[in-house]
Amino acid sequence: MMDRFPLEPIEKASLDELRALQLKRLRATLSHAYANSPAYRAKFDAAGVHPSDCRELSDLSRFPFTSKADLREGYPFGMFAVPREQCVRIHASSGTTGKPTVVGYTRGDIDIWSQVMARSIRASGAKPGDMVHVSYGYGLFTGGLGAHYGAEKLGLTVVPFGGGQTERQVQLITDFRPDIIMVTPSYMLAIADEFERQGLDPRESSLRLGIFGAEPWTNDMRAAIERRMGIDAVDIYGLSEVMGPGVANECVETKDGPTIWEDHFYPEIIDPETGRVLPDGELGELVFTSLTKEALPIVRYRTRDLTRLLPGTARTMRRMEKITGRSDDMMIVRGVNVFPTQIEELICKRVELAPHYLCILTREGPLDCLTVAVEARQGLSHESDEARGAAERLAHEIKTYIGTTARIDLRAANGIERSLGKAKRVLDQRGK
Repeated sequence: MMDRFPLEPIEKASLDELRALQLKRLRATLSHAYANSPAYRAKFDAAGVHPSDCRELSDLSRFPFTSKADLREGYPFGMFAVPREQCVRIHASSGTTGKPTVVGYTRGDIDIWSQVMARSIRASGAKPGDMVHVSYGYGLFTGGLGAHYGAEKLGLTVVPFGGGQTERQVQLITDFRPDIIMVTPSYMLAIADEFERQGLDPRESSLRLGIFGAEPWTNDMRAAIERRMGIDAVDIYGLSEVMGPGVANECVETKDGPTIWEDHFYPEIIDPETGRVLPDGELGELVFTSLTKEALPIVRYRTRDLTRLLPGTARTMRRMEKITGRSDDMMIVRGVNVFPTQIEELICKRVELAPHYLCILTREGPLDCLTVAVEARQGLSHESDEARGAAERLAHEIKTYIGTTARIDLRAANGIERSLGKAKRVLDQRGK
């Protein structure tokens, strides 16, 4: 049995070959979007551009950006470039008002997604015969099924566990002896805690590799995980609007930032304020254009992630530096994307509460914690049963509709500092 899977030819192709393939696919994508997506046709027409205007890769900068707001405006299927009947799967992000971002996949899209996920797992150091324990959530979230299909595409054995039930996770890791785990880095540390609670040494488990994503994590976190678990820990990157996980992945031999699979996803870095394209090596907002998607081609999607593009090392394709932050105020709490506006919508449904709030992010050990400070409405005591009941219902709705746990810090009226300008909605104390 071979020690490692062979690389695909494109992973080691020359830059000229890669750029020629990108241009061919980019022009096809722009034509497909313009011809088959009324939303994109309107956007291109409004910007005064046509697919035929793209004669070289740099011409992409002439085309308009796509934002999450565009996808929400087109809810549910208005951005699709194929009839809904041609989609074999639908994924969606969380939403509190029935307006999540919805992504469709044709059979061809699923095949491509499985391919880039298989490539990602292979780059992480997978070997033929490996067993993969998937602890990402299954369902509308793209993590679990993305990992699952990629591992199967590579010919590996999949344990489709999903999230939660930490005690049983440890039991099955101990009994089944998987080689690879795919999970958020923060939950990996919770699994390590459970190993130790059961009197087991996590370094003695069968796990050899961990493929971690869905939330930002530092190289210090990598070192802590590798030290506690005795594994190689690599970073996977993706987002549902572009495809799902598998847009980029670190190579285990270098661990120097995720390699972007540029034959399927074309990256740009822009100044988040002006939209100007920045040269490789400069810090800015990451923008992606899909090159092979059918159901939902995505053109210049603003990820709001801040990073920089770096030359390829283990592969021809460029790398991205680990995500250092976001150009908006989205919070990622234990792998769940949380927008202050989502919480605001829930608060405003509670007549017992005032529409003043602050999201406070802290860290307890390795885990992120979210506290929502909110006021009782004027004339209602924050110690009353009515106000306390509203706070309890708010916590329940945040968990139900957004998918993360939040503590509610219920304060008296005027208990939250007012801003004279733009309201400060997020207080991040995780670095303190």
